[in-house]
Amino acid sequence: MPARIFDGQRVRALRRSAELTQEALATVVGVQGTSVTAWERGTSHPDPERLPALARALGQPLGDLFPRDGLPTLADLRADAGFFQNEVPGLLGTKSAGPVANAERAKRRLSGVFVEPLAKAYGVSVEQLMAAQERSFGIEVPEPHPEVPTSLAEKMRYLLENPDDGSTPPSDAQIARAVNAYVGAQVLSAAGVADLRNGVVTEASPPVLEGLSAAFGVSALFFRSRDVVKRQVAEGLTLLANVQAGKIRGLKGRQMGPEGLPTEVMALINNIVAEIEERGLPSA
Repeated sequence: MPARIFDGQRVRALRRSAELTQEALATVVGVQGTSVTAWERGTSHPDPERLPALARALGQPLGDLFPRDGLPTLADLRADAGFFQNEVPGLLGTKSAGPVANAERAKRRLSGVFVEPLAKAYGVSVEQLMAAQERSFGIEVPEPHPEVPTSLAEKMRYLLENPDDGSTPPSDAQIARAVNAYVGAQVLSAAGVADLRNGVVTEASPPVLEGLSAAFGVSALFFRSRDVVKRQVAEGLTLLANVQAGKIRGLKGRQMGPEGLPTEVMALINNIVAEIEERGLPSA
């Protein structure tokens, strides 16, 4: 079971930065204040099942604050989802945690009826769950190719877990500040970022989506739904087709709705249209 790396001094620094007392942090995580004291001093480590709540309380992605050396087993996936083994029956509707406990201990693989609900509860794909199970049995299995992120939470987690330059991902508070600076108003808090990242809140307003794009340094279309992206692509293709056919005058000054092309893009289009009207289409 590849344990996550726990750094008590970093936890203490982040707790102080968040202006949390040891008692307040302990309450959120579900332990006594003395436990947090021991963690920060390095005399003990928290249960792996408490690390997700600890990371959320400190506004950090789990994999960034507590990196793992190696690929996860079934027990790791359960812990990463914040569940203790005695909570498994509530997830599967069983009388005991036996089916999962046996798989985690390499005694018996999961019955097929448990695979999909368990993957859903753990927030992973069925492929990732099955790969983790094989590792529990001592079989080295590579991590399945990640699915294309579709939800807002999946897209945020993907960017946080896969930074382009290998830099440390921003915290929830840093993301919130970047979004607010971009929008020019207080539209998002660190807690709001955490809710979006964890899927508690599944939608955000266009200004927040644009602010997130700016904060992560990606195209504004990245956080848009597929339907919106398709519509904008269709608008662009329609424009090109009309230009090719010489039907450009009616497009000049055309206004788009809130899900249409950005103002600066429309301004560029209008300039291009004006230039074409004046000079004609460029030769091939």
